[in-house]
Amino acid sequence: MSHTPERYDAEDARDDVREDVADAGTDTGSGRHTAGAFDIRNIIGALLSIYGLILTLASFVGDQSLDKTGGVRANLWTGLALLAAGLAFMAWAKAKPIVVPDHIPHDDDRPAGH
Repeated sequence: MSHTPERYDAEDARDDVREDVADAGTDTGSGRHTAGAFDIRNIIGALLSIYGLILTLASFVGDQSLDKTGGVRANLWTGLALLAAGLAFMAWAKAKPIVVPDHIPHDDDRPAGH
């Protein structure tokens, strides 16, 4: 690493992240931490999937007044699209997880409270 022990700046942090990402593909699973359920893509995917499921079910149970939508089952198609988008978000999060660094260095040069 190119930094001195006294000073750790943004460039050093970027280098560490690059090293972590490069090592992530070869890691056997020990010491590698991912965001998991706290990955925003999982949260968005879950919400979209829930709304999609509700709309899809509503298209079969709810009012079938097709004259309001020009003959299109809007709840069904919107629900299916939301389900597909939600599943795509969750698949993306599973395929490329966010690697969380094991340690976060503290900058002792900052004023108290920052």
